[in-house]
Amino acid sequence: MEENRILGLDVGRKRIGLAISDGLGLTAQPLSLLKRKSISQDLSKLKKIIAARGIKKIVVGLPLNMDGSTGKMAIEVLHFVKLLKDNLSPPVITWDERLTSLQAKTLLLEADLSRRKRKEVIDKLSAQLILQGYLDNKRSQVG
Repeated sequence: MEENRILGLDVGRKRIGLAISDGLGLTAQPLSLLKRKSISQDLSKLKKIIAARGIKKIVVGLPLNMDGSTGKMAIEVLHFVKLLKDNLSPPVITWDERLTSLQAKTLLLEADLSRRKRKEVIDKLSAQLILQGYLDNKRSQVG
């Protein structure tokens, strides 16, 4: 059976959190943290990850406002999504990430991690939560 790995992205101004699905598309695991340098370097690193991991789809968290409107950060993410679509081969979709950062912070506080350690893992955990939300929703629509 062919594996259908999906890459989840939590795009920020300084960092991009990455998560990856298992081959069956059931679970998401944190992958790594990409420190942003320039658009060309970001795209180059993502291309390498896509090739190395056999990524078939990319899910990007879209940080909508609580009322569903598009704020400044969501506009920046949509611009980045357009660049991904123009430069990378797997299909790219957005996923409403409202509350995932808050959920990630809560989980890390409950785990009693130091502030520095939380900062190191928050973006990867957010990417994992975004991707897991997408996978769970996709599975619930099939069943």
